[in-house]
Amino acid sequence: MLYLLFAWVAAAAFGASLGFFLYCYLFVFGPAPSASVFVPISINLALFTAFALHHSVFARTGIKHAVMRIVPPPLERAVYTLVASVLFALVCWWWQPVGGVAWTLTGIWRSFGYAAQVAGIVLTILAARALDVWELAGVRQVIGTGEQERAVVLKTDGLYGFVRHPLYFAWLLLVFGAPDMTMTRLSFAVISTAYLAAAIPLEERSLIETFGPDYASYQKKVRWRMLPGIY
Repeated sequence: MLYLLFAWVAAAAFGASLGFFLYCYLFVFGPAPSASVFVPISINLALFTAFALHHSVFARTGIKHAVMRIVPPPLERAVYTLVASVLFALVCWWWQPVGGVAWTLTGIWRSFGYAAQVAGIVLTILAARALDVWELAGVRQVIGTGEQERAVVLKTDGLYGFVRHPLYFAWLLLVFGAPDMTMTRLSFAVISTAYLAAAIPLEERSLIETFGPDYASYQKKVRWRMLPGIY
């Protein structure tokens, strides 16, 4: 019972951190009164690097096994989710305003920007559902304690037949679709996207360890990682 409660707390924190990010990105990261650029960007880069190190390092198979020697194995994913959610919320909370505005869309282009952001949110939901959001949050692992372990399935159809990481493609639409792109928003968009692009080879190395030749075949079938025609 306590395991399940902890897992639900971690899942709630996961949802809350995403909601807090949306609130900050859409409403808080507005024009900054200061013209300063270098100092706040340096702080923001350090903040996201701290989050990224946890997100990447603790997602690796060897680290997972080490964590499971400290916490009960069914709670490994929930612990990871809770820590990552808290760190992500702190990154958004402490994100420093950067002076200046990169661009402001008007007319029909403004509508296209809003449409891209809505599409990003919708695609995020669809891609997460295809992967089982309760498993991502760590709830499924606790519910399945004592039962036969669920087989891990490689998704290759639907959105995963478009790009290998549709969640990251959705992220691009959301963060770069902002019609009023302040430098505060742009710094978040560029830094976070650079991290995702750098993290993909590490993630795919783990996926190859998990799925073997099946994932290698999938890489050949679906060429693009997160942005068709570019990467």
